[in-house]
Amino acid sequence: MTAPHPRYRRALVIPLGMAMASALAFLPNATAAATETAPTATTAADATSLSYVVNIRPGHGTSAYVKKAIAKAGGTIVTSYDEIGVIVVHSSNAAFAEQIRKVRGVQSAGNTRNAPLPAQSTTDVGTPKSLTADELTDVQAADGQDPLEPLQWDLAAIKADKAHEVSLGSPKVTVGVIDTGVDDTHPDIAPNFDRQASVNCVSGKPDTTDGAWRPSASESPHGTHVAGEIAAAKNGVGMTGVAPGVKVAGIKVATTAGYFYTEAVVCGFVWAAEHGVDVTNNSYYTDPWYFNCTDDPNQKALVDAVTRASRFAEKKGTVNVAAAGNENYDLAADSITDPVSPNDGTPSDRVIDPSKCLDIPTQLPGVVTVAATGAKGIKSSFSNYGLGTIDIAAPGGDSTRYQTPAPPATSGLILGTLPGGKWGYMAGTSMASPHVAAVAALIKSTHPHASPALVKALLYAEADATPCTDPYDIDGDGKVDAVCEGSKNRNGFYGWGTTDALDAVTK
Repeated sequence: MTAPHPRYRRALVIPLGMAMASALAFLPNATAAATETAPTATTAADATSLSYVVNIRPGHGTSAYVKKAIAKAGGTIVTSYDEIGVIVVHSSNAAFAEQIRKVRGVQSAGNTRNAPLPAQSTTDVGTPKSLTADELTDVQAADGQDPLEPLQWDLAAIKADKAHEVSLGSPKVTVGVIDTGVDDTHPDIAPNFDRQASVNCVSGKPDTTDGAWRPSASESPHGTHVAGEIAAAKNGVGMTGVAPGVKVAGIKVATTAGYFYTEAVVCGFVWAAEHGVDVTNNSYYTDPWYFNCTDDPNQKALVDAVTRASRFAEKKGTVNVAAAGNENYDLAADSITDPVSPNDGTPSDRVIDPSKCLDIPTQLPGVVTVAATGAKGIKSSFSNYGLGTIDIAAPGGDSTRYQTPAPPATSGLILGTLPGGKWGYMAGTSMASPHVAAVAALIKSTHPHASPALVKALLYAEADATPCTDPYDIDGDGKVDAVCEGSKNRNGFYGWGTTDALDAVTK
């Protein structure tokens, strides 16, 4: 049995100083450096109250009949998304979902969590160690580079450095970072921050209070790191994003304890759809289930709700990009053992069929699924894979011992922005996905009238075909660590290939 842990473990957080000098190995089933306990309630009123999604026919509003049935079953409506037919409800009735599923007009319903509704308080998650003056000593930037750009091997890996000579991307394009929050006061993020497209969706209902999208000092730096990878300004300060001329928005969906619950994710997609967001980055899975099995009525309701929200966003013009996960799972396998679900309750080893039990939003229709590569350009040791599941690959970092970058870069991890005006290293498919989201933003900048379908088609067509790594023995112990299936042009490790930023601005 594996202890519960939050979903943003897709980023493997490594203190910068350790990352530069260590030979940390990212092994299958590696988790984030700082794990957390499930959120706990602090008041008697919250002690038995859970959150639910109730899915009805979209586009007609919540009927008086359904509203009355929700109240009769002990539920209180928090908000409703009529355009997709999703209602967010709180109830202390343990049988609420079972009762409401019997109501005429209700298509599915289920609890979004197993722990009581959390107070907005305090589980400390720790942060990566920021760059120090000593660690900057040997960084010598060339003319035209931002000071830390020599440490960013990932830019050259996808030709982003060459792309920047042609275009930095358009300020009319916005990437929404659906994540743990973004520190828009960071000097590398502030110049490109889209305040009007930013929000806090943690409760399932938009909160537009100024700064509500920011992480607190005790929360994960994950979203801020992702935002910098996408759009850190080319401004003579710090690092450079893959698309340093586009806008970035913070769409905060993670609780203070780091859980990404369905109602928040639904809110995030709908917000993006209705506020002109061109691309969303989703470096998480929707808690508490790693894989949501549609033969379970509660889990089916979660799949239904997030599917409706992501499809709505795409219909409104948004390209949705998501991380494939860090467990070295073959997502095309007949079965996978999931030891972590539910991660806010009592998990158990359950064997699932990944074609029927879905990692959401990663495995949803229309979502771009991204695998991670390291500094040598091969699949990261931790990255999930699977023929027909992985769409594209991008740098997500790996153990420096496994994939050592060429000098002057010193770490095989990915440099990014951290809250409080700092920079540090992280690794994971969480770091690969924003590279692809940024390239999609560059494509949208080059082709401003392109539909999501066309942006995705160009993303795949312009990717650099990357053949299977065979045999794949990442740690050199003589044992095959994963098996790649497929052709040079499309396979289970790299999908259609490695994303290409230069083609995005020239073709």
